[in-house]
Amino acid sequence: ALVELEGNADVKPVLKELYFVGAKEIEVSGRRVIIILVPVPQLKLYQKVQQRLVRELEKKFSGKHVVFVAKRRILPKPKRGKNRRAQKQKRPRSRTITAVHENILHDLVYPAEIVGKRIRVKLDGSRLYKVHLDKTQQTNVEYKVSVFFSEFMCS
Repeated sequence: ALVELEGNADVKPVLKELYFVGAKEIEVSGRRVIIILVPVPQLKLYQKVQQRLVRELEKKFSGKHVVFVAKRRILPKPKRGKNRRAQKQKRPRSRTITAVHENILHDLVYPAEIVGKRIRVKLDGSRLYKVHLDKTQQTNVEYKVSVFFSEFMCS
């Protein structure tokens, strides 16, 4: 489908240099969602044309939402004690599970900005995220809120 979009004259020069790592389709409350995984260095380039791409892809795959998310890597926590191997490098903050999940959330709601976030940790250890989005982009993102919620819970 992205190859067919290259025929469009206004996005052709941008799409020529872009590629995606993978795609998967999940079902969320009766609706299908297509998640397109892109490399992290190319995410900014994708975001420049993301609204146009999402609109065209949602027309092409009628009844399905399309979401662009960067493919990020989570490195395990360094071990302590006698089973520890000497690490050559310190684990960067961008590879921690918290940072990866936070960045996935930013990718999911991209045209909108996150203006506030509350995390409530219950006694059983489960977490409840309350995310407040920018009001200016509310019309662009409002119909996808259930998709964002379900996709974030799946990741």
